[in-house]
Amino acid sequence: MRSLMMSSVLVVALLVSVLSGPTVAFVPFGRGKSTHVSITGTALLQKVTETCRAVAEAAGHQFTPTGSSPEELVQACLGHTATGQVSGAKFHAALREICMQNGLVDRDFANSAPHHFNSEAFLEGRGLIMEGMAAIKANVRQANFQAARETLGRVLHVLQDFYSHSNWVELGNTKPYVNLIRPDLPLENLADVNTPTCSDCASGTCPSPILPNILKEKKLTSGYMGMFSNAKPAGKCSHGGLGDLTSAAVPRGGISKDERRSDNAAFHTAALNTSTAASLQLLEDVRLAAGDKDFLRMMGIARSSVVCFVIDTTGSMSDDIEEAREVVYEIIDSKKGTQDEPSEYILVPFNDPDFGPMIRTTDPDKMKTEISKLTANGGGDTPEMCFSGLQLALTGAPPSSYIYVFTDAVAKDIALKDTIDALIRSTKSTVSFFMTGSSKRRRRSTTAASFDDYRDLALVSGGQAIEVSKSELPEATDVILDTSTSALVTVLQQARNPGRSETFPFVLDESLKKITTYITGRSTSFTLTNPAGVSQSSSEATGKLGTVQSVGNLRRIRLNEDKQAGTWQIHITSAQPYTLKVTGQSIVSFIYNFVESFEGPHPGYAILSGRPQAGQPAKLMMSVMGRKGPSSLTVTDVGLVTVSSSETVRSGTISDMGNADILVTVEEVPEGEFGVILKGTDKVCNSEFQRQSTTQMSVSKVTIQAVIDRSMEPGEAFQLPFSVMTQGSGGQYAISARNDRGFPMSHPNSLTLTTAEYTNASVTITSPANTPSGTDVTLTLEAQSSSGVDSNYAVLRLSVVTKITDFVQPVCEVQSVRADECPTDVSQCASFQWELSANLTDGNGTGIESITLRQGDGTLSYTSLTDPTVQANYDASCCSQIVEFVAVDKVGNVGKCYQSIVRSGGPSAPTVSLPLLVVLLGSVLVLRP
Repeated sequence: MRSLMMSSVLVVALLVSVLSGPTVAFVPFGRGKSTHVSITGTALLQKVTETCRAVAEAAGHQFTPTGSSPEELVQACLGHTATGQVSGAKFHAALREICMQNGLVDRDFANSAPHHFNSEAFLEGRGLIMEGMAAIKANVRQANFQAARETLGRVLHVLQDFYSHSNWVELGNTKPYVNLIRPDLPLENLADVNTPTCSDCASGTCPSPILPNILKEKKLTSGYMGMFSNAKPAGKCSHGGLGDLTSAAVPRGGISKDERRSDNAAFHTAALNTSTAASLQLLEDVRLAAGDKDFLRMMGIARSSVVCFVIDTTGSMSDDIEEAREVVYEIIDSKKGTQDEPSEYILVPFNDPDFGPMIRTTDPDKMKTEISKLTANGGGDTPEMCFSGLQLALTGAPPSSYIYVFTDAVAKDIALKDTIDALIRSTKSTVSFFMTGSSKRRRRSTTAASFDDYRDLALVSGGQAIEVSKSELPEATDVILDTSTSALVTVLQQARNPGRSETFPFVLDESLKKITTYITGRSTSFTLTNPAGVSQSSSEATGKLGTVQSVGNLRRIRLNEDKQAGTWQIHITSAQPYTLKVTGQSIVSFIYNFVESFEGPHPGYAILSGRPQAGQPAKLMMSVMGRKGPSSLTVTDVGLVTVSSSETVRSGTISDMGNADILVTVEEVPEGEFGVILKGTDKVCNSEFQRQSTTQMSVSKVTIQAVIDRSMEPGEAFQLPFSVMTQGSGGQYAISARNDRGFPMSHPNSLTLTTAEYTNASVTITSPANTPSGTDVTLTLEAQSSSGVDSNYAVLRLSVVTKITDFVQPVCEVQSVRADECPTDVSQCASFQWELSANLTDGNGTGIESITLRQGDGTLSYTSLTDPTVQANYDASCCSQIVEFVAVDKVGNVGKCYQSIVRSGGPSAPTVSLPLLVVLLGSVLVLRP
């Protein structure tokens, strides 16, 4: 469904203003139209709003967004739990990820009938939806939210296309076809391949080409689509439109409602409304299976700070482990109850030859317990498995996380360095190293490890490479406290190697708080000057502008709270290599992705998995976030800046892609490593601002393409085709493939490439038979020229999902309802109680895993979930007259119990006759005596 107009029928005022007003920030393409993206965005925002409201009200808080922007929605959703600034960056990123994956179905599966419900492929299309929903639920159960989001985007596309490409709305249906997401319900009355369905339409724009008997008999059909052939069964409808060769074969025309035309306006609008409702229905099913908390985490509604430690546990690291433990305790204790309190804690130990396991938790007390268990032992031969531990952290932590590595040794697994580099660029995570060993050991060869490897990766990620003695380490870990915060932004980032004397200007705006400047390097001195000309030198520990802390190779300058907005400058003098970074806390920020355009019947943009192509303009899709939403900002310049030189910023041209989402095209890409810089004006306070990305990027002449079309199954070999091409010199290219689970793989070690031609290959990966369903696997493919001068990578996420055989929802049988004492006069209800008892079963299914109260202010209790029949009891005040609780089985099937004691003519009701079976059929509740 490519250009369905947005409906305001199902969307509250908040969502209407976000999507249709000038503050849209997540519709990446299709300006002026309603696309899959806008339909998906409408549904996501509405479901997130409903969930946030339910969570707030359940906690006894009011849900009152201060405005109509996504940022203010996040603030209202999280603000009741803690004080402080709340960044909407993760929410924006989640929305973009889902919407981009939705759009990619038109690129990656353009000629696949099931992915679009073309050519009457109804059973196959529903199969894709069910496989995808199983994967989403399994991923959420394992807290693999990124994999869940990617699959969710693709599944929503398939579901939405049913309403645009079939005759569902022509048959008079105004509600979604719930059977598409309920595999226990059959798809009924499908037209068979020999049944003619359309009349000929010579003009191609007939208002109702479907045959009258098809409409009368309520036969379900869809248009045939042929991108390379005009063949179709006799008498069958075509999809129609550009790219469909079958539409010229009798019966001509098409029944697609992708575009609004004068001949199909009513059907187009009906398909739009129904596809939006269907998207909401699927999202509600996922929400019920996941629970409100994990559903919001999947959507990026969480405090932005994540604490992730990768710690060397060899025998010499006891002091470092103790300091890491103290830092974690301080973060937990000092930031509790604020928006700076981490939303997740991750711990990865490494030693030699062991590393891991990765420990993830949202419980601060569990993190305290786990880090307290760490002890220093083993090792002794200096190099350790640092990069193996870091790989686990990069693939397990959410994107854009801050990761802290503690070690006193070089990396033994140096072969993983390129994989770590690719994962850093792909996830945009920032990695800082605390090195307490000797840094005098320099690289003896290109393959020998040294501390320079840590410096290289820190620079690429925008982190710090901090070298201190073990006794100095406690003074250096303030960096972790600084960066373990909500709404952290980077104002400026630069590096010089070799070092030289240079002045760096940067702009501080009114919104910035807790501004900190970091300089890493030996024998450095600096002078900091504010817009009024007031200066402070590095020799002044406490001065007019801030406080300077020096430890090891780190200089940390925390500006005074009364800082002045405007253009500052810092002059650094050093003959040694150094890095400079200026950060602060602000809601004014941006997210971005390098993208490429794709053509076809439904063109769009796809996020690049690797480096942008050399010799071509670089394209970025960007969303900006302000204190009152994107409309409160004016963007004046976006460009690419070389971090390691004083080269002029390469500015790009800005195209408005639909409100605050912008496409930036940079014609001349800088050589070497570069970052993204954004400048503009915050209209809330009329203050100029500057922001810079942390992750560096570079271009490549090599391209790797791979498309994931299904999930892996435990114990089964999974073959993933991929293609490699170079615009540079052909010849032998080394191929490497690594995954973060250590699953066995096979692939060619090299490929012979011809310039500008794709060479095809495949990688086979096999997960163990006991792999838990919902496990995600991060696969990194790399191709490198024989000279080592050029390379590129692709980072892919696979999901391991056990084949689902349980499609039946849990069933609730109400045993008794005792509400006789509830008074007719509602003003007297507070002194009286009513009770309900029910039996819940999952038949021959996987068993009930959770029961949660969805409506009602009473108390719900139940017997052991391992019992074949779970007995539930509910009691409440007669003032709370409706109860609904949800039972979810072990594969995510959802059943509901619902009871109301409200009756027409009064609030009370007599005891219900037994038994009463409550079965949920989609959104329709059927009561069977």
